[in-house]
Amino acid sequence: MRYWALILGASSGFGRATAIELAENGYHIIGIHLDRKATMPQVQDTMNRIREKGRKALFYNINAADEKAMRRVLDDVEDRFRSEEEENYIKILMHSLAFGTLKLFIAPREEDMIGRNQLQMTLEVMANTLVYWTQEVVRRGLMAKGGRIFAMTSSGDQRVMPYYGAVSAAKAALESHVRQLAIELAPHGITVNAIKAGVTDTPALRKIPGHEKIVEIALERNPHRRLTVPEDIAKAIAALADERLYWMTGNVINVDGGEDITV
Repeated sequence: MRYWALILGASSGFGRATAIELAENGYHIIGIHLDRKATMPQVQDTMNRIREKGRKALFYNINAADEKAMRRVLDDVEDRFRSEEEENYIKILMHSLAFGTLKLFIAPREEDMIGRNQLQMTLEVMANTLVYWTQEVVRRGLMAKGGRIFAMTSSGDQRVMPYYGAVSAAKAALESHVRQLAIELAPHGITVNAIKAGVTDTPALRKIPGHEKIVEIALERNPHRRLTVPEDIAKAIAALADERLYWMTGNVINVDGGEDITV
């Protein structure tokens, strides 16, 4: 039996690091990403590093929130799985989509405030897509019994900071989705957990206005005196995918070196 990991947001940050780590641990990778020409070299590098480990890399450059695109990708995956003599299943689904609007809710000028469409889009991409992809993968019978689903959350699920309101709402919703899916997928033998990383220097972090201050505070608070790096998260997910952790589901798991427990 051949096992795959389906990673939403596979071309950078946590998704890229986890794709490479899981390939090292024997998984073939289905990568969903949205990149323009300028960032495609990193996508190709990610695929090359996976293949260098003797694993397959199927990458699709689509909008993960587009229902038709999602179905096209899974149709293709299903066809590829059927065409091979060995049984293929998705064992890990990772949600690591970081595409939202960073604007104030209240501002002196209307054009500086977040709009209805922007708020809805942020929730749709960063939270609801977890449900849509999980529904479709499970409905098609593509996910293995004993499968693992991981969703990347952040301290914004509870903490407030300027410009981060829509993303905070999305993270809170994402964690709620994790709990609901955990209950509904338990009879299928599939676990669902959220991973809360410490502050990490990723492209998503650099888009937040004032991110330099966030980094400064994190360095002061973290007892290791360093930021979390994507590889920390990748190694944690590889470990949490162990079949012996079948009873761990519906949690928000901090992977931050102790950053969240310090004052």
